[in-house]
Amino acid sequence: IIKDYKEGDESLHLKLEDETLYEYPVDLQGNELPLLRNPDILVGENDLTALSYLHEPAVLHNLKVRFLESNHIYTYCGIVLVAINPYEQLPIYEEDVIYAYSGQNVGDMDPHIFAVAEEAYKQMARDEKNQSIIVSGESGAGKTISAKYAMRFLATVGGSPSETNIEAKVLASSPIMEAIGNAKTTRNDNSSRFGKYIQIGFDKRYHIIGANLRTYLLEKSRVVFQAEDERNYHIFYQLCASANLPEFKDLALTCAEDFFYTSQGGDTSISGVDDADDFEKTRHAFTLLGVKESHQMTIFRIIAAILHLGNLEFQAEQGGEACSILSEDEHLNNFCSLLGVEHSQMQHWLCHRKLVTTAETYVKTMSPQLVVNARNSLAKHIYAQLFKWIVQHINKALHTTVKQHSFIGVLDIYGFETFEVNSFEQFCINYANEKLQQQFNLHVFKLEQEEYMKEGIPWTLIDFYDNQPCIDLIEAKLGVLDLLDEECKVPKGTDQNWAQKLYDRHAGSQHFQKPRMSNTSFVILHFADKVEYQSEGFLEKNRDTVYEEQINILKASKYQMVASLFQDEKDAAPTTSVTKGTSKISVRSARPVIKAASKEHKKTVGHQFRNSLRLLMETLNATTPHYVRCIKPNDKNLPFKFDPKRVVQQLRACGVLETIRISAAGFPSRWSYHDFFNRYRVLMKKRDLSKYDKKQICQTLLEDLIKDPDKFQVGRTKIFFRSGQVAYLEKVRAAKLRAATIMIQKTVRGWLQRAKYKRLRQAAIIIQRYTRGHLARRLAEHRRRTRAAIIFQKQYRMLRILRAFQRVRNATITIQAFARGMFARRIYHKILAEHKATILQKYARGWLARTHFHRIRGATIVLQCYYRRMKARQELKALKIEARSAQHLKKLNIGMENKVVQLQRKIDEQNKEYKLLNEQLSALTSAHSSEVEKLKKELVQYQQSHQGDGSQLVSFQEELEHLRLELEKAHGERKVVEDSYVKEKDLLRKRISDLEEENALLKQEREELNELSQSMIEENSQMKKELEEERSRYQSLVKEYSRLEQAYDNLQEEMTQTPGHRRSPSNQSSLESDSNYPSISTSEIGDTEDVIQQAEEVGVEKAAMDMTVFLKLQKRVRDLEQERKKLQTQLEKKEQESKKSQVIEMKNEVTSDHEDFAYNSLKRQELESENKKLKNELNELRKAIADRATQNNSSSDVQDSYNLLLNQLKSANEELEVRKEEVLILRTQIMKAAQQKGTGKITESITSNASWPNSDKHIGQEDAIEAYQGMCETNRLLEAQLQDQRREHEEEVEALKNQVDAIKEEMEKQQQALLQTTLQLSPEVQVEFGIQQEITRLTNENLDLKEMLENLENNEKKLNKQLKIYMKKVKDFEASQTTIPAERSQHERKMQAAVQRKEKDFQGMLEYYKEDEPLLIRNLITDLKPQAVSATVPCLPAYILYMCIRHADYINDDQKVHSLLTSTINGVKKVLKKHNEDFEMTSFWLANTCRLLHCLKQYSGDAGFMTQNTPKQNEHCLKNFDLTEYRQVLSHLSIQIYQQLIKIAEGILQPMIASAVLENESIQGLSGVKPMGYRNRSSSMADGDSSYSLDAIIRQLNVFHSIMCDQGLDPEIVQQVFKQLFYMISAVALNNLLLRKDVCSWSTGMQLRFNISQLEEWLHGKNLQQSGAAQTLEPLIQAAQLLQLKKKTSEDAEAICSLCTSLTTQQIVKILNLYTPMNEFEERVTVAFIRDIQTHLQERNDPPQLLLDFKHMFPVLIPFSPSSITMDSIHLPASLNLEFLKKV
Repeated sequence: IIKDYKEGDESLHLKLEDETLYEYPVDLQGNELPLLRNPDILVGENDLTALSYLHEPAVLHNLKVRFLESNHIYTYCGIVLVAINPYEQLPIYEEDVIYAYSGQNVGDMDPHIFAVAEEAYKQMARDEKNQSIIVSGESGAGKTISAKYAMRFLATVGGSPSETNIEAKVLASSPIMEAIGNAKTTRNDNSSRFGKYIQIGFDKRYHIIGANLRTYLLEKSRVVFQAEDERNYHIFYQLCASANLPEFKDLALTCAEDFFYTSQGGDTSISGVDDADDFEKTRHAFTLLGVKESHQMTIFRIIAAILHLGNLEFQAEQGGEACSILSEDEHLNNFCSLLGVEHSQMQHWLCHRKLVTTAETYVKTMSPQLVVNARNSLAKHIYAQLFKWIVQHINKALHTTVKQHSFIGVLDIYGFETFEVNSFEQFCINYANEKLQQQFNLHVFKLEQEEYMKEGIPWTLIDFYDNQPCIDLIEAKLGVLDLLDEECKVPKGTDQNWAQKLYDRHAGSQHFQKPRMSNTSFVILHFADKVEYQSEGFLEKNRDTVYEEQINILKASKYQMVASLFQDEKDAAPTTSVTKGTSKISVRSARPVIKAASKEHKKTVGHQFRNSLRLLMETLNATTPHYVRCIKPNDKNLPFKFDPKRVVQQLRACGVLETIRISAAGFPSRWSYHDFFNRYRVLMKKRDLSKYDKKQICQTLLEDLIKDPDKFQVGRTKIFFRSGQVAYLEKVRAAKLRAATIMIQKTVRGWLQRAKYKRLRQAAIIIQRYTRGHLARRLAEHRRRTRAAIIFQKQYRMLRILRAFQRVRNATITIQAFARGMFARRIYHKILAEHKATILQKYARGWLARTHFHRIRGATIVLQCYYRRMKARQELKALKIEARSAQHLKKLNIGMENKVVQLQRKIDEQNKEYKLLNEQLSALTSAHSSEVEKLKKELVQYQQSHQGDGSQLVSFQEELEHLRLELEKAHGERKVVEDSYVKEKDLLRKRISDLEEENALLKQEREELNELSQSMIEENSQMKKELEEERSRYQSLVKEYSRLEQAYDNLQEEMTQTPGHRRSPSNQSSLESDSNYPSISTSEIGDTEDVIQQAEEVGVEKAAMDMTVFLKLQKRVRDLEQERKKLQTQLEKKEQESKKSQVIEMKNEVTSDHEDFAYNSLKRQELESENKKLKNELNELRKAIADRATQNNSSSDVQDSYNLLLNQLKSANEELEVRKEEVLILRTQIMKAAQQKGTGKITESITSNASWPNSDKHIGQEDAIEAYQGMCETNRLLEAQLQDQRREHEEEVEALKNQVDAIKEEMEKQQQALLQTTLQLSPEVQVEFGIQQEITRLTNENLDLKEMLENLENNEKKLNKQLKIYMKKVKDFEASQTTIPAERSQHERKMQAAVQRKEKDFQGMLEYYKEDEPLLIRNLITDLKPQAVSATVPCLPAYILYMCIRHADYINDDQKVHSLLTSTINGVKKVLKKHNEDFEMTSFWLANTCRLLHCLKQYSGDAGFMTQNTPKQNEHCLKNFDLTEYRQVLSHLSIQIYQQLIKIAEGILQPMIASAVLENESIQGLSGVKPMGYRNRSSSMADGDSSYSLDAIIRQLNVFHSIMCDQGLDPEIVQQVFKQLFYMISAVALNNLLLRKDVCSWSTGMQLRFNISQLEEWLHGKNLQQSGAAQTLEPLIQAAQLLQLKKKTSEDAEAICSLCTSLTTQQIVKILNLYTPMNEFEERVTVAFIRDIQTHLQERNDPPQLLLDFKHMFPVLIPFSPSSITMDSIHLPASLNLEFLKKV
């Protein structure tokens, strides 16, 4: 309205959509104004009930906009789906569209026939109630194709899982029924000329198990008559088109134009239809439904016979009273031969009839017209019976013995029809539509009432059209049908008489009228329109008379099938039957069974139709109906042409407008509180928004805006509005937004003007500044030049005067200089003379003073000397007196008593030990002597018994000599060993210097790494969290590993313990503990190897940062310990040598031995104390290192490595201490025993002569003084040695501290270097890349050092063993033991060495017995849970299986290899089948299968797979078998597991995608809410909130990613998994976007683009950019950009075409058609713009497919990924219960 309208104005001034002005005349008398239009936001709404103004123009305009502008053929109208026939094939029925609608709520997607079918299927499954889909409409409106698509959807989503292919049979019935029941009419080329109800049965799992077909009112008259431009049923033309086939030669058919029954309509062909091709489809459908070939030929013979029957020629006789057929008539012969009937009888009874009376029977001739009518009736009857037989056999083919749980019926029935001439068929059709409309009205009224009651809205009676009076007029007692049946019973009843009875009976009815100009017509006022029916032909069609004689001839046919068609009804089987388990309704054939005999008992067609219609209504009332109303947009069948008058007529006829009227009478607009709040919150006040109750807020707003309380009602969950109220609210909202917009525009424009003013002002200021600057600079230049001129003048004048002044001044100065020089020289000579006199005086006076001083000092010194000598003599005398006193001696002996007591205690203890050892020695001596005596006796006996064997004694002597030589040789070898020790010591020192140099180099790298680490910590806060998580996981793994290692050691100890032999944990012989040399423990020898192994198993990333530094420090400490041990060993050797010398020279050198023993004991104690001190300081030093390392690296990942290494060092030292204590105890015992042998007497004399404070004996003073002096000398000696060792120790500690500082600096440099390297990378890759590079380098260095260390340790072990053996031999020889125990001990040592080597040289093979194979498969595959091996090496089962395979290969057992691999593959398949929905289990076995495949490749011996193997790994290759075929099987199995993994992940993600990506408000306040239609409140909406957010998808993706990474799945496969999942996300989201109008808006584009960016960010965060997953999102990104782009000008069209390269033309056009403005400020996409887009995109060769195939799967590639883990480093956890596996 462009001008305000005032009451009384004659016209309204309007502006139309095309910008044209229009004056609308107003009727002043009626004051009728034009109907109001809906707001722009509601134009094009997909549900007509959502319109605010519900009237015919609004409905028509909405349908027109959707149909013409958006090309949407489907629209909801409440519970009705309005389908407009486009007369063009649209790409919206593909299988991917079916899957897109499957599982969706009916209001969530755009209107579609699939949505209605899905609604029916879902309600059947949820409510367990039978459903019906009622498809109605005019001929040509698309009923048949709609019903076909509905059945196709149900067959797809409810497909039978068995091999019966029942859904294909259901669909195959359609081409058969179309061939025999469809025909071309003036309105439709494929019009259904019968009604059908297809009942599709489902089982308890809702799979199709069968179907049943019921037909209604076949148009039999079409068989014998067709109007102009119409055709007979398709089957006739299909058969004629295929008449040239060899099997159809006997049918004697030609083209369709040659037959009367197929040529009455004129043109016998349909453009675009190939009848021969359709006939092949029909025959294929017959075959699929199980119709035998013989029965098919019989059907075609009957159809051909009908054509020949129509070509019979009758000759009139007797003046037209009779007629006859020539015997040679070709068509009669063909008819009789095809049906197998008697030629003469058929020739006779076609022209005669039999009259039966009570008395006799007459045969009467018939006129030509009666003969033609009888022939036509016979043809119609034959075709009707054939039609019924085909329907029966279709039902038999679709019948099933499985119990039917529920069904969905699809009713395809004719709509309301009105023509220029309406006969009996139109009457029955309109009668059926009256019944269906009544059922529809009641159902809609019931739904409205239920909705109001559910929401608690006061229910008021809505007046709606009730067509029960019209139905009563037709079917009630004495109604139209009753009067028709009554007239048919009258012998000479006529149509005129029947019409007259109708006039008389129903003249007063409001639904019946008599035309003014006719006495044979009548008018019935139907609900859709009033229809005038011509009564001519009603009686004949109702009787449907066929002569009995002709039927009897057909019954006598020689073809059994032909004869069975015409059997009596009582003999024939029922047409249809209802499967058990359906509803209580009795369902029978809707097609009347015609009976020839007994006319009085034959039911009329009207009566039969009324009964079948009653059964149909009972069936529909027992189900939940769903309505599809097909609309014909124009009568010319032109694509996308809209005739408003025809559409409105059909909308009235099908009840759509009645639905709208019922809805408009109540509260048609309904909003949920949430949607209303979001849409109209701009109208709410701030104080109302602070409330938490949205219902109260909405109610308050409505009370303020809508004053009439009857205009809205507040329900429990929704708000109900009267018609027009939503438009009013939209107007208020638009005004509020417009005011806000004006305010924003005003502010923005003011800001722009102020900014412009500021720019102009600033520009003026700048111009002024530059101008003033220019003037100022010019003035300054002038002043500068003036000043310069003045300066020049001044300087010139000054220079001239200055030069004159300087000449005078120079002359004056010269005169003054000469004068002053003369005076100065005079004064100088005077001062010089005075100075020389002063010097002479000084030296003279000094000599006099010194002479006087020396004289006085000499006298004083003489006096002092004499006095001091006197005093010294006095003090000496006093001291001599004091020294002779006893008190002084007591003071001196106070400290000695305690020392003497200690010495006495030690001597007592040594005496006791000496006695004990002496007793042991005497016992051994006696035992030895007895043994010698025994041997001598045996020798004597042996000599007596074998007197000639004196040579044996010689052999014994030779053996004795041999042993002596070996002893000497052992002494020589011992010297060699000592020399080698010295050399090795030198080598170790050299290595220490090399390591120190290397530490200096590492120090610089460490500093660089520290700098990098600091910058990395500051920039990557998020990475810290991830590292913390990894660290905690790493710590738990270390803890678990240590526990398992301890358990393993315990088990190893138990297994290796024997009665006479105990193995230490370090796998060393017990001889090491029994000897005089310290043993090397496991923790000391193998700690480096353990650290490396732990780093490999637990995660090298965390332990490798400073591993090299600490390994070197640890090695340095170990070398020092070993060097100290060697020194101790040398000391012990010297002690042993001294013991031997003491034993030999015991009698001669007792005193000297005693002194040496005391000295050595003191020295040993001193060394032990010094060693303890050194160890304490070393421990403190280690603690300091750990503390400093912790302080310097508190934020890094090396703290756990420090703690781990220190713990290992501590454990090694503890074990070392224990071993040292044992050695010391044994050494002490040996030394005591040796010395007690030689010093027993001296000890006794000492104890007898000495006296101690705690004894009763007396000690002399001289002895005490001697002992004291000896102790003082000993103390001085010990103190000197202690100081030397302390000095050496301090130097050593200082060196260690320097090394620690160097290590710290090196660590800092390494961190700085790492940070500088990684800063150039992306933040996510920095840490991983740097650590991996450093790990690789440091690990290689560690392995090299490890190998060197192992070599040294092996050499040391060998030397120790040799030394022990030699020492043992010496002891055995000295003890004169026999050779038998020596041989036994050697045998034991060999056994020990063998056991030790076997454990050390584990070859990475596992042995098991054949009978343990099922147990292995069960424990390792079938019953294994992924959590059981989560703390071990990833893919541990694969490694274990390969080690078993390798052992089978090693022993060359092909059966074992074959059995194990076959059982493994079958076990994996069994597990996957059992856990087919478990993502974790599937991912676990995908990782293990791939790893097993990689192992078979890596160790296959193929050079192509061994390029990255280490020499150790090359030793683990297979030797005997080529497993290429099994690798292929495992590759296929991996692909199958991958596909199952994708299927599981897609099943989890797919329900989330549409809600999370398209619907969820990631950006609050962007989404607009549109009014809801009836569909959104229908029963399709499931209870509960099923919405998801994008965070839910990201969380699920995180779960998938963490599971796959934790289980060791190859990164390449992980990337392919997420590429597939992201493609599915993109495809599902885009498909939903293409099928939903409500999400095609600018705000959705913004939300969508934000959500996609979140997904891309997730990919970036997980380092999956290279996977190609981001590229799969490109179509969705372009769709989001398309929604956001401007869509108005040609430039915009070009931009869209150049941007949307990943979208097809149909997808772009579809999105533009669906684009919906969410408010009045957005503009719609014009049709011209869409046409412009299509013009630009014509050159593209895009596929016609609209939707993406979200089930498409990219081909998976499993690249070869070798493992760096060696088989011999893998440990078997006890939790796997694999004790039966033996390491080889």
